[in-house]
Amino acid sequence: MGMELEARRFSYQGRKAVSLSNGKVRAVIDATGGMMPEFSLRRGRGYINAHWIPDFRNSTGQPFTESEHGSYWKGKVLYLLAGDFPCSPNFGPPCQVDGADLSAHGWTATEEWEIQDSGTLADAGAAYARFTLASPAPSMPLFHDKLDLVYEGQPAYYSVMRISNQGKAPIAINLTRHNTLGSPFLQAGCRISLSAEEFLTPPVGTEFDDTGRLAQGAEFKSLSSAPLRDGGVADLGIVPGMIGFSDFVTGSVPSRLSLGWSCVVNPVLGLAYLSFFPGEEGLPEGEIALGFNDLWFQYGGRPFTPWALDEGGPDHSFCLGTENAVGAFANGLAYARSRPELLGKPTTLRVPAGGQRTLYYGTALIELSADLVREGVRAVEAVDGAMVLKGHKSFQTVTLDASFGKTRRLLAGLK
Repeated sequence: MGMELEARRFSYQGRKAVSLSNGKVRAVIDATGGMMPEFSLRRGRGYINAHWIPDFRNSTGQPFTESEHGSYWKGKVLYLLAGDFPCSPNFGPPCQVDGADLSAHGWTATEEWEIQDSGTLADAGAAYARFTLASPAPSMPLFHDKLDLVYEGQPAYYSVMRISNQGKAPIAINLTRHNTLGSPFLQAGCRISLSAEEFLTPPVGTEFDDTGRLAQGAEFKSLSSAPLRDGGVADLGIVPGMIGFSDFVTGSVPSRLSLGWSCVVNPVLGLAYLSFFPGEEGLPEGEIALGFNDLWFQYGGRPFTPWALDEGGPDHSFCLGTENAVGAFANGLAYARSRPELLGKPTTLRVPAGGQRTLYYGTALIELSADLVREGVRAVEAVDGAMVLKGHKSFQTVTLDASFGKTRRLLAGLK
């Protein structure tokens, strides 16, 4: 099997897209909403896609209009929804902030990015694509530019997003990477582990009021003992399959970590889906540390379209959001500004007037050793040019840019 790097522009489900591949993995990035419907690992003659592509995702490429599509899809982001995507400056439902109408999950998830450039960089051993998105609202003058990458020989994609404030006052925003897993990777029996060590469920008054099984506004210390509304506890670290509930949990990433992470292991496939990002410890100036590991358990709790095929019918949508965020649950920017802290972490980040902030982010599909499959991934650390995954006793070292040193140097060279 060759390890040929490729960056290819094409039409994917009717939308402009770029495919980045290295012979080991393939990542597809849509221009519309920055959606990544595909992150696949080569196995035999085929690929296993870990990202969720909803069966209700519109594949015509026809632009969303409220009059034609609103009643079924309930909003633009659900019309476009797939896989991993950036949420900024809003994370949650539509709201109005600073005189700007913010779409659900923000402009980065609903508007059209410009594909500026794509190709391969022989010296860096990388295939890349560059995208830009200007604010549609003059009262919130933000500019986003994004660099997506795969490196030769690495089972991962990397995404660097810079958010510039072109105004004369600082702007407090939300920022999230909304990784969402689906079939064929996601199955009942998958195991979830996070860098977070304390957790909180949303309070009464959110979209999960009528869909959830978890106690509301509850704080707890372990995914294995989450309190239920009707008493008892659930182990959220094991994917149960379709159980008729949709829930959400936020967890705070400890400040002592130099690397934040979230991991889902499929023990049948022997694969780990792992997202990682810089933590607060040793964070370079101007960079962003995502303060929260968020989990969205979409296990069939929404008896309405598009999750169900008809209003009142059974929800057949099975996916898992392993989202990493600066936000207040997924309640939107207006709510986050009114609730500036959760679990000791800020729910917004400030982009200084005339300045910018940068998020480095990576996601990998890793073939695990038999020992780690058995023990589970309990800790993840970055070493120079590699990532160490640790179980109870065993560990595994994977060639990845887990410290983002190579990616920082590459970005500096592209300016």
